[in-house]
Amino acid sequence: MRMKYIYQQFISHISVIIVAFLVLSLLFAYYVETQVYQNKVEELEQYGGHIWKDMQLNQFRQRDVLLQYYNVLDGRKIHFVIFDENGRLLPILPVGKFPKIDTTAEEWERIWKQIKNGQTVVIRQDIRRFDQEVTFVAMPYVSDGEFVGGIFLFSPISGSREMISEINKFLFYTVIIALSVSLLLSWLLSRIHVNRIKKIQEAASLVSSGDFTVHVPASDFDEIGELANDFNHMVVKLHSSMEEIESLENRRRQFMSDVSHELRTPLTTISGVIEGLRNNMIPEEEKEKGMRLVSHETKRLIRLVNENLDYDKIRSNQITLNKENIQVMEVLEIIKEQLFLQAEDQRTKLIVEVDENIIVYADYDRLVQILINITKNSIQFTKNGTIWLRGMASYKETIIEIEDTGIGIEPKEIENIWKRFYKADISRTSNPYGEFGLGLSIVKKLVQLHNGEIEVTSQKEQGTKFVIRFPFPTSLHTYE
Repeated sequence: MRMKYIYQQFISHISVIIVAFLVLSLLFAYYVETQVYQNKVEELEQYGGHIWKDMQLNQFRQRDVLLQYYNVLDGRKIHFVIFDENGRLLPILPVGKFPKIDTTAEEWERIWKQIKNGQTVVIRQDIRRFDQEVTFVAMPYVSDGEFVGGIFLFSPISGSREMISEINKFLFYTVIIALSVSLLLSWLLSRIHVNRIKKIQEAASLVSSGDFTVHVPASDFDEIGELANDFNHMVVKLHSSMEEIESLENRRRQFMSDVSHELRTPLTTISGVIEGLRNNMIPEEEKEKGMRLVSHETKRLIRLVNENLDYDKIRSNQITLNKENIQVMEVLEIIKEQLFLQAEDQRTKLIVEVDENIIVYADYDRLVQILINITKNSIQFTKNGTIWLRGMASYKETIIEIEDTGIGIEPKEIENIWKRFYKADISRTSNPYGEFGLGLSIVKKLVQLHNGEIEVTSQKEQGTKFVIRFPFPTSLHTYE
């Protein structure tokens, strides 16, 4: 059976309150009744003690003393009789008001034995004649160590039931008032909690339908508030993930468009040259030029395929690094020689600044790949400028810097340049590595595989600096 949460809350609150009040009422009534009974017993014992004492002091006028006590105590609804050592009542006082104790012979035998042993016996019984409980107190008198008789006192526990009834009545009124207040408070609290939960439920429904902009009121006051906090955090993460997925999908579509375009162009060129050669449509003096063009476009296609395969291998950790100590100056000089012509086409200078004794612990081929990617990227966007290739040793690491005076990168685009398929300028199509937005992604993955770090700083129209940090191996110390 389905029951709404608000009713569950409401019923649980009221049940707890009702049970608490019932237990409290029973305990309080029992406590009051016990106290009344105990007070009555103590009162009878005190009177019994006084009677015996006065009888001892006034042995020659015992009857007068007993009659005085009888008249006084009768007004307080306390009655007593005197009995001798054999249990016979002495005919000193009227016994008409003294009720008969309702006990069996065995019980009376046990009670009488206790009395003869000098023990005060208390008996509590319901007497129909008085229509209420009656307390009997039997107090033995012992003289010179011998039992000589005693006194029986009895008194109705007057007003005890009436008092308990009054208390129960007031408790009942209290319960009614408390229940009324608690009903209202429980309903309000239940409504508040249910409304908070319903807001989270409605927000979850919106999220499931694709709306990641929802926000629910949150707090640290209770678990529901903490749940709302976690829910908002989850929505933010989902929103960020969806934006990333959408951005990745857009870049993927752009990438496919670029790849299709780049594949179509060289394939068209290659197909045209081959058809021309087959049909002898190309003059003899132009055939060599056509073959060079086919070779160039073929290598371009191979680079595109290798770049994608390379990225997938790096991303899935399918490559093995063969690390060794490499002289940084040697590597930077090789980079300068390989890219000298490209830099000259841009009228850009390549300057190497590094000491001969600077060593980097890395995989040679991958280190060259990293530096060529970054340097080509700098050449592409630096005209009539300068590119510095620097190497230096720091505490437990080797630092390589590539700095240019090119057009720079917008601050909002710096974090995006490491993403796959991303191109800050959609017109970048002349760089063999990175022309499809994979170059810098490969660079970062390779640096991370070396347990290194790479960071970039840039200002628009003022240039860009890449800083790469390669850690020393544990057996290698800092180079001076």
